[in-house]
Amino acid sequence: MNALLHRTNRIASRLLEWITVLLMIALTVIVIVAVLARLMGHSFSWYDEVAAIMLAWITYYGSALAALHRRHIGFDSVLLAIPPRARMIAVLVGEALVLIFFVLMARAGFQVLEVLEGDSLTSLPWVPVQLTQSVIPIGAILFIICQLLSLPHYWAKTAQGISLEHAEIEEEVETEMEKNKERG
Repeated sequence: MNALLHRTNRIASRLLEWITVLLMIALTVIVIVAVLARLMGHSFSWYDEVAAIMLAWITYYGSALAALHRRHIGFDSVLLAIPPRARMIAVLVGEALVLIFFVLMARAGFQVLEVLEGDSLTSLPWVPVQLTQSVIPIGAILFIICQLLSLPHYWAKTAQGISLEHAEIEEEVETEMEKNKERG
């Protein structure tokens, strides 16, 4: 079971990384092309609208990736200062609150899609607004999935009193120390 969960996490991570990177590359290309076009005296009417939408998509997919790796906002130092039994209750309450929020967000996202039925982008009338805003429920569902996939590892580490934040910081410090040893 643990191997299957690890493999699933790895596949989800790679998929979200690729989606996020491809979106960032596409946004970069659009910005560069739009700037060059503007310098040549031609401006794209759709640039601002599409760039804002792509930035939102990057945010949602990147947030799901952050949830999978537990890199979103956390309070490990405060959590680990709580006695073990109360700490695990706090983890359950915190996880429940996050999951409830994203369930509500997904539900609201689907309601938004219903309201936007038939609307299209102002600058690109052939693009339905439902497509551009579908990232709200999709992102919320991805966040829920990633949060649940990362929960067993987070639960185990927190129960052991190990901070995921501190481990990451210590790893970075060690990497920098090694680089400095090689230089000196």
